[in-house]
Amino acid sequence: MILNDYLMSGNGYKVRLLLSMLGQPFEYVERDIMKGETHTPEYLEKVNPNGKIPALVLDDGRSLAESNAILIYLAEGTNFIPEDAYDRADMMSWLFFEQYDHEPNVAVLISWYAIKGLPEHADILGPMKQAGAKRALDLMEKRLSGHNWLVGDALTIADISLYAYTHRAELGKISLAPYPGIRAWLDRMTAVPGYVPITWTP
Repeated sequence: MILNDYLMSGNGYKVRLLLSMLGQPFEYVERDIMKGETHTPEYLEKVNPNGKIPALVLDDGRSLAESNAILIYLAEGTNFIPEDAYDRADMMSWLFFEQYDHEPNVAVLISWYAIKGLPEHADILGPMKQAGAKRALDLMEKRLSGHNWLVGDALTIADISLYAYTHRAELGKISLAPYPGIRAWLDRMTAVPGYVPITWTP
């Protein structure tokens, strides 16, 4: 398999982290999104017509995009997806939450402060994103203050998905000090066999 990715991307890191935890070998291809390398005619035609990373090219040549969809594909038939129907649906709900409530706030703030720089009207948009990030983290804390993992009693791809940007939240000027449950969960993630940091490549 070939993973088209950008090292600073939390969405790409989700996939790298799961691949490492699975012990799955893959080829890594860096695509610098800041230089438009995902918008070349070749990339759009052969890898991802939506012009984004991550995109996983399978052994048979088919390509799969969208980070959480890739996680589901890779985790099929493993312990990272629960067997129980309710727990599987609960896992999916956390994946949807990650893309709809968490990533648009936490990841955007990280991008603004650590990667791309502040946008126009940041004085207005910043507090809105901070409030959104707080709501997302408050919900995670509510679960993690009494449980080791987001779903059931075991690590799932919901944890992997939400770990990616949460563990770097402070780069977006989001304090994790008020969230002891989240901080303990972050520590548990680093102890999982196969854990690798975000800067890792195979």
